[in-house]
Amino acid sequence: MVASIATSAFFPASSGKSPLSKTANGSGETVKAANFSTNPAAPSQSTRAKSAIEAVSKVEGYAAIEPDKVAPPPPSTPAPRTIYNQLPDVSFWLATVMAIVIAAADRHFTLPDWRPKRPDMLSDAFSFGKIVQDGLVFKQNFLIRSYEIGADQTASIETLMNHLQETALNHVRSAGLLGDGFGCTPEMTKRNLIWVVSKMQVLVDHYPIWGDIVEVETWVGSHGKNGMRRDWHIRDYNSGQTILRATSLWVMMNKLTRKLAKIPEEVRDEIRPYFFERMAIVDEDNRKFPKLEELNGNSAEKHLRKGLTPRWGDLDVNQHVNNVKYIGWILESAPMAMLEKHELAGMTLEYRRECGKDSVVQSHTTVYSDCTNSAKQDSASIHCEHLLSLESGANIVKARTAWRPKQGQNKGIVGTVSTAHA
Repeated sequence: MVASIATSAFFPASSGKSPLSKTANGSGETVKAANFSTNPAAPSQSTRAKSAIEAVSKVEGYAAIEPDKVAPPPPSTPAPRTIYNQLPDVSFWLATVMAIVIAAADRHFTLPDWRPKRPDMLSDAFSFGKIVQDGLVFKQNFLIRSYEIGADQTASIETLMNHLQETALNHVRSAGLLGDGFGCTPEMTKRNLIWVVSKMQVLVDHYPIWGDIVEVETWVGSHGKNGMRRDWHIRDYNSGQTILRATSLWVMMNKLTRKLAKIPEEVRDEIRPYFFERMAIVDEDNRKFPKLEELNGNSAEKHLRKGLTPRWGDLDVNQHVNNVKYIGWILESAPMAMLEKHELAGMTLEYRRECGKDSVVQSHTTVYSDCTNSAKQDSASIHCEHLLSLESGANIVKARTAWRPKQGQNKGIVGTVSTAHA
């Protein structure tokens, strides 16, 4: 009813009673709407509406409000002027657009991390690896872990050789040439061809210790009509000092017949764009290896270890013994006195045939010293001729190693490293 009276105040009738006429609380009093004039001098519409509402004595049980008893409205406090309550009606859409822009920017731009980092907090140093030098060289870093060091408190030669093998396979994968096989290109996979190493030469300048970061570079090049050469260079990540250099020759073998095969032109076309004619080792060891009869015929110190058998973990995906395992077998027959006082400085390996899971291997080592005085042999260089053969007599690997006296600065290095990295 109050709403009706207010409406009539804004839309007045020329004469007559208000349509609102009702008895309140059963009394005879009636509520009458005022007759408003259209005189221009009349009060404003808001004033008339207020007067009409105040004239109501009682409406549906509500107490009437007399005009003289109406309390003045409380003073209104204006809302604080902020950027939000002064925006036009498009503020909602503007805020939406700004939120989208900010969210998109957060995905592409991050604030720089100004916190200082210790040298051993190189989280980006151990990435999968990357191709550098116009796509011809693959580079990858490795951390020398505690379980990769030996009694000398330095990384073993097997650890470094595993790094060589890992970077070679990652190089093929990063170049997009990895097929279904282990290190095989798509065209090789179609023809059941695999790579096998035929020769490898390694020169070790020094051995890293626990906690060191090594940087390995590898690349490939052509070798004759049916071969490929792969080279490596290992450096200390922090100092850049050379740790190891290696070169190897690879040929193709049919995975089904286990016989050597020529490189198809389709495969050559796949790998030719990645050839990089650079030599890690300039002076290669091309000397011929002596036969077993020649080794047995001289008066040099000889050592033999029989009954070596491959374990299941020694086999690779091509079902033959991993080439790094051969190095461990070669050292099985090396004299303990030499291992304790000398370290491996270089080796040349020539792979003759593969070794399977049922093979039984013999390890032969012949030791030659550069010093004829037995009292000074501990400080002299030593070289050895090695032979791995099956019990049936077939040769698996021939090798030549060079040894130098161990340096004293490696002693006690574990305690130093553990304190520095604590």
